[in-house]
Amino acid sequence: MRLIVISVFILISLICLPEALNAQDEQSRSSQQIGDDITFPALPYYSYGSGLGLTSPDSTFRLNIRFRMQNRASFTSIDQEEAVEATVRRLRLRFDGFVGDPRFLYAIQLSFAPGDVGELSDGDNINIIRDAVMFYQPNRNWNLGFGQTKLPGNRQRVNSSGALQLTDRSINNARFTIDRDFGFFIYYLREDESQFSYNIKTALSTGNGRNWTRDPGLGLAYTGRIELFPLGNFHNNGMLFEGDQYREESPKILLGATFHYNQNAQRIRGQTGSELFEERDIESFFADAMLKYSGWAFQGAYMSRKSDDPLTVNPADTHQLRRVETGDGYDLQMSYLLLSGIEFIARYSVQNPGKHEDQPVHRIRQQSAGVTKYIWEHALKLQAELTRNRFYAADPGSVASSYYLRFQVEIGI
Repeated sequence: MRLIVISVFILISLICLPEALNAQDEQSRSSQQIGDDITFPALPYYSYGSGLGLTSPDSTFRLNIRFRMQNRASFTSIDQEEAVEATVRRLRLRFDGFVGDPRFLYAIQLSFAPGDVGELSDGDNINIIRDAVMFYQPNRNWNLGFGQTKLPGNRQRVNSSGALQLTDRSINNARFTIDRDFGFFIYYLREDESQFSYNIKTALSTGNGRNWTRDPGLGLAYTGRIELFPLGNFHNNGMLFEGDQYREESPKILLGATFHYNQNAQRIRGQTGSELFEERDIESFFADAMLKYSGWAFQGAYMSRKSDDPLTVNPADTHQLRRVETGDGYDLQMSYLLLSGIEFIARYSVQNPGKHEDQPVHRIRQQSAGVTKYIWEHALKLQAELTRNRFYAADPGSVASSYYLRFQVEIGI
């Protein structure tokens, strides 16, 4: 019986083989052949540029994959105590693209370095999700978003940490920034490189920051930003990174301002920081400017945060206080990029923390100088930075200082 089955199988195979060969020959002729390479229409299409891109044959979805890594080594001196630190400062993985229609966009960004994830405490979830947002773009001007991403704050904060000239943002960004949040985003963009342009960006969000899983509260945060380009937009979206990478042939200027109101905020910096003992209303204001021309780049920024009643008291222990981190500050930054890809950067920052009886520091000055070697723009670069901080107390004669010397390598696609 087995012999009969095998014989029938061989007979059917011999009958069908010519048809299969003919079908294969037709498929080969229908495929596009260029030299020794054959492009099969049924396979996804790949692209290379900003990351690795995949597009389905019927163009119903697109996936772009990128990663970014910052490795750094630092020598620090604080109150004459010296230390050497070497760490992976940032490790990010990003996915973006569209689904169903190019107008339906998504962006996902995950972080894995300890400094990005943060310390896990009781009741907290692991904090690896940075961005998880979708946008609908009905046309080239409107963007409607829902999910978690950066609020439209000051320029240096909105720019990626991988697009910075120095190894980190300023002390004012660290203290006064508005960070990622979950909510609705509406952007109206009118950008043109050859004429006056402007952007209007708004957001309605929870006000609690990314991945907040504790008491949701009843407050909301309201954010509005306007950006003006008096001489037209920067070449190739140059406002999204620091330094004049493309050596603008004519001067380009950005003027921006943001107002943010966080109602019933639960954290000392709004979206970040320790949890307050009571909810507080917080107002933040940002103004910034950028100029680029022929390798030169200038940036200036002012930031402030205020609250009518910043102090909160632990009802279980009246000696334990937490307050909204109020105050203001400004940054000035300039740079010049040589044709060889070497850039020299200087930054000066002044911070004025809110003056309260329990606030020991009333003024901070930060001076930074750096050298960056761009191998492949901001995606592959070597950075060296020397920064000095001086802390001034209420007593004019009381001054403390610290400094760090840092080397960092940035790589990504």
